[in-house]
Formats: sequence, C-alpha cells, structure tokens
Amino acid sequence: MTTFDKREQGFEAKFAHDEEFMFKATARSNKLLGMWVASQLGLSGEAAAGYATALVTDNLESQTSDEILSRVAGDLASKGVSRAQVAEKLRECLYQAMQQLDSSG
Repeated sequence: MTTFDKREQGFEAKFAHDEEFMFKATARSNKLLGMWVASQLGLSGEAAAGYATALVTDNLESQTSDEILSRVAGDLASKGVSRAQVAEKLRECLYQAMQQLDSSG
C-alpha cells in the first residue's frame, strides 16, 4: 500500500467519523430542543419526552435544521416565541450536544 493510499484511507475514516459525530450531535440537539419546547408548551413527563422524540425521529434522514425551526416556531407561535429565538436556542442545543459528545467519547 502506498503512502497516498494510506492518506486516502485516513481522510475517508476521518470523514466517516465526522459525519457520524454530526449526525449524533444533531439528533441530540433536536432532543434537547424538543425538551425545551415541551416545557414552553407546558408539557411534562411522557408528553414532553414524546414531543422531543418525535422531533428527533420524524423524517430523521431528510429533516433539515430549517424544517426543525419552522416546525418548532409554528408550535411556539401562540406562546410569543419568535423564529429567531428558536434559532438561537437550537444553536445553544447543538453546542451543548457537541460538548456532551466530546466529553463522553
């Protein structure tokens, strides 16, 4: 195996690792966001967990952050929470999720 082949394998492994990390971080941040939204909506217990889980699992493969923002902003519109506030909270949740994954792995 040449040095180029080894380097290529290393880049491929890093890319796969980074993709897996971001997938996990996104799922975790969506769950954190879902729990925050549930509390804003006055949900608790199984209802809150169900909301958060649905936010993670609905269209898991194809859901974009913009779709998440639209869904959550729609759910919170009656509570006076703006899309910008939801976007800021999503950024906070993503940062928190990445910190949690970094410290656990």
